[in-house]
Amino acid sequence: MNASSPSPSPVHVIGGGLAGSEAAWQIASAGVPVILHEMRGVPGVKTDAHHTDGLAELVCSNSFRSDDWEYNAVGLLHAEMRALDSVIMACGDANQVPAGGALAVDREGFSQAVTARLEAHPLVTVVREEIAGLPPEDWDNVIVATGPLTSPALAEAILKATGEESLSFFDAIAPIVHADSIDFDIAWRQSRYDKEGPGGDAAAYVNCPMNREQYDAFIDALLAGPKAEFKEWENVPYFDGCLPIEVMAERGRETLRHGPMKPVGLTNPRDPQVKAHAIVQLRQDNALGTLFNMVGFQTKLKHGAQAEVFRMIPGLQDAQFARLGGLHRNTFLNSPKLLDRQLRLKTMPRLRFAGQVTGVEGYVESAAMGLLTGRLAAAQALGRDLAPPPPETAMGALVEHITGGHLEGSKFQPMNINYGLLPPLEAPKVDAEGKKIPPKDRGRAKKRLMSVRAIEALKAWRDR
Repeated sequence: MNASSPSPSPVHVIGGGLAGSEAAWQIASAGVPVILHEMRGVPGVKTDAHHTDGLAELVCSNSFRSDDWEYNAVGLLHAEMRALDSVIMACGDANQVPAGGALAVDREGFSQAVTARLEAHPLVTVVREEIAGLPPEDWDNVIVATGPLTSPALAEAILKATGEESLSFFDAIAPIVHADSIDFDIAWRQSRYDKEGPGGDAAAYVNCPMNREQYDAFIDALLAGPKAEFKEWENVPYFDGCLPIEVMAERGRETLRHGPMKPVGLTNPRDPQVKAHAIVQLRQDNALGTLFNMVGFQTKLKHGAQAEVFRMIPGLQDAQFARLGGLHRNTFLNSPKLLDRQLRLKTMPRLRFAGQVTGVEGYVESAAMGLLTGRLAAAQALGRDLAPPPPETAMGALVEHITGGHLEGSKFQPMNINYGLLPPLEAPKVDAEGKKIPPKDRGRAKKRLMSVRAIEALKAWRDR
C-alpha cells in the first residue's frame, strides 16, 4: 500500500480470548487497523469461567499439549502458527513452564504478555464493551470470536440470524493443588517415558501411584459422589476430549486406567519392580512451580465432595486446593451448514467466526482459527483474494473439518486437530537411507511424512 492509498476500514473483532487476540494481532500485522471488543472489564459483566479481564485468559488447563511437530498433530499446528508469526505461540514460548513433551504456560504471565503486545500495537484499539445483539450494520468486516462463553444477547441474535438451534456441551475444569501440600514420600517426579519438553525438563510431572485396592475404592467414591447437575443443559453431549472424570468412570471401571490414570511409561523409583495399578499425574501450572493441576481430572463433582474424594489419592491425602474443579458451558455453530470456506456466515457474509464457536476444540485449535480469520479479514480489507491454507496443512485440515469434513448425514461435533483430518499418505516401507522400516514403526514414519508435507505446504501458502 503506497502513501496515496486510502487507509483500509478497521476490522472489528468481538471477543478477547485466544482466537480474538490472535485475529487482532494478525490484522494489525498486515497493516490494517483493528478494534478489539472485550466485555470482561465492563462493570457488572462477567462470565462463569473467567477470573480476570486480561486478554487470552486460560480458563481450563494451562497446557497447549504436545510440542512435537514431527509426530504429533497439535505440535504440527504449533509449528505452523509459529511460521505465521502467531502472538499466542510467541507469548506461550516466552512464558512456558516445565511439562514434559508438552508446551504449558504460566497463566498470568501468558495473559499479561498477550495483553501488553496488543495494547502496545499502534493499529490495535481495545474497547471494553459488550456487543449485545448483532454488530452495527456499518461494520462490514467483523470477526466473532466470543468462544464458549458468548454473551446471551449476542448468542440469541446469532441464532435468529442463522435459524439454527444451538448445540452446547459441558466443558469441565480440573482442580489445582498447592505443590507444598503434595506428599513426596509417596509421589515422585517423572514425565511419561522420561520425555523432555520444550523447556528441557524430563521430570515435569508429579506421579501418585495406586494399587488395585486403592483404585477400586477411588472409583467407588467417584461414582457415589454428588454431582453438579443443570437441568437446562441435561441432554447436551460431552466432548470426548474434555470428559469429566466421573463420566469416564461411568463408562466402565477400567476406563480411567486406560485414560488419564494409565500407568505406562512411569516407574516408581522407590519400588521399581512393582508396577502401579493406576497413576494420577499432576502438571506444573505456574512459573513459580507452586501450583500443579490434576491432569485429565476435569470434574462435575460438587465442591464439597471434591477434596474428600481426591484426598483418597496416595500423595494427595493432605492436598490443599488452590482451585476446585467446575463446569462451564460451551456453544458451537453447525458450521458445515452455516459457514463458507472463508469462515463467513453464508446468510450474512460480513460476519466471520473464529475459535471454539466454529467447532474446533482446544486452545491451540481456537487460536489457529483466530489466526486464519485475521489473515482472511485483513486480505479482504486490503482488497486482496486469499484462500485458506491447503488441506495438507493442519490449519487447512481444520477448515475442511468445520466447513464440511464430517461424514455426510452425521451430527457435527467439535474436533481437536489430529492426523485423521489430513489427506492420507501411504506408510513408507523404507527410510531416507533406503533401510527397511519395521512394520510396527511405519505408522510413526507416516506421521512424520505428513508433518513435513504440511510444513512445506504451509510455507508455500504463506510465501504466496
